[in-house]
Amino acid sequence: MPARANILLVDDDERLRNAAGKVLAAEGYRVTSAGSGQEALDLLGAPGTALVISDLRLPDLDGNVLLQQIRERRPEVEVVMITGHGNIEKAVEAMKLGACDFIEKPLDTVALLKTVASALSKQRLAAENIQLRRQLERQRGIVGLIGDSPALVAVKQIIRQIAPTNVGVLIGGESGTGKEIVADAIHLLSDRHDKPLLKISCAAIPDTLLESELFGHERGAFTGATATKPGKFELADGGTLFLDEIAEMSPPLQAKLLRVLQDGSFQRLGSTKGLHADVRLLSATHADIPRAIAAGGFRQDLYYRINTIEISLPPLRERGDDIPLLAEHFLRECAAEMHKEIHSIAPAALDQLRAYSWPGNVRELEHVIQRAVALATGDTIAGFSLNSVVSGANGAVSNMADGSSITIPIGTPVDEATRRLVEATIRQCGGNKLKAARVLGIPPRTMYRHFSDAGTEGLRRTGSM
Repeated sequence: MPARANILLVDDDERLRNAAGKVLAAEGYRVTSAGSGQEALDLLGAPGTALVISDLRLPDLDGNVLLQQIRERRPEVEVVMITGHGNIEKAVEAMKLGACDFIEKPLDTVALLKTVASALSKQRLAAENIQLRRQLERQRGIVGLIGDSPALVAVKQIIRQIAPTNVGVLIGGESGTGKEIVADAIHLLSDRHDKPLLKISCAAIPDTLLESELFGHERGAFTGATATKPGKFELADGGTLFLDEIAEMSPPLQAKLLRVLQDGSFQRLGSTKGLHADVRLLSATHADIPRAIAAGGFRQDLYYRINTIEISLPPLRERGDDIPLLAEHFLRECAAEMHKEIHSIAPAALDQLRAYSWPGNVRELEHVIQRAVALATGDTIAGFSLNSVVSGANGAVSNMADGSSITIPIGTPVDEATRRLVEATIRQCGGNKLKAARVLGIPPRTMYRHFSDAGTEGLRRTGSM
């Protein structure tokens, strides 16, 4: 039993309040008294109240009405009802509404203390369960980073060190390496974990809409703005905002973002009223931002602002020891979702996964396991269908999909290799660039920029013009 718990005693009978209060105080409880339902609600706002003991008959409120209001305002507080003889049905109704117990008049000292001890034990257990759930939730982000390879262990250590701070973090790494999971972990382990974590993909939203998503807009600010809408900065006040693929943001919008990061002030579109938000910014990209800065596509001052700490996620091909752990994790998840009794992956199949280069990283591994589970007929995965392999003799890299492949010799310039792969993928997708972007795991905007930089000749070769 927690010592010196705070108890609120509610009854219009002053003699009963005084007598019960003395009994409880003698046991070390701190007792506050109220003679009416409204007085009890006013006192309920005081911190630390763990238990309310209330009569079912009050001069201004029905006891069960008071019970419902207590449950709405302070759901963590337990309530014990006091009932007179012949009012048992009313007490049973109170139990259904959330009271943890009831005691009958005249109050028996032993029964009162026993009921209070039981109610406070229940309250303490509920509080401990809530705290445990919160701790587990906060750890979930780190748990989501599966693996114990040295590179990933280093990433987890950095996350634990920087999560309690408010510094801006830039998360880099190839597509599919788990950048969003890192953002989740940082937020859940931070002091902002009980505030919102909001996310935006800068590659998925056109600039004209992205500005509204970030800062909000007033009704009539632009065509289609039929109602006032708060932006993500406003909604994330006190919490965290995650901007995925921040390198896809246009320079004009980068300038507006920089102003917000400098002092937390911004305006909704169509408004002159200044707003302020306390938001921690986490950013992610698979692009080479220093190279984008040199090309004039990204502001250097914004880069310094978002890059107080940089976390670079290793590609899966550099985490070979983690592949079995990840595969087993995805196997359990997929088997449960598909209601299939699949318990293991054969050693030869695991060797197959280890030997693969994983251009799509962890995301590709998850899809491979999903496909294998969906097609499996036994309780063990014997082998996998992989879409790309590293060929042997000349060190050429082949990407195979639906029976087609291209060969890119070692030493091919990166830009040329990229152009060949993109063009071949578009051809394989029947000229559909959006589908090709999804297959390659790159934002559609990057696809269009690639061809814009290369001119129209590449599009003619793919049959897209």
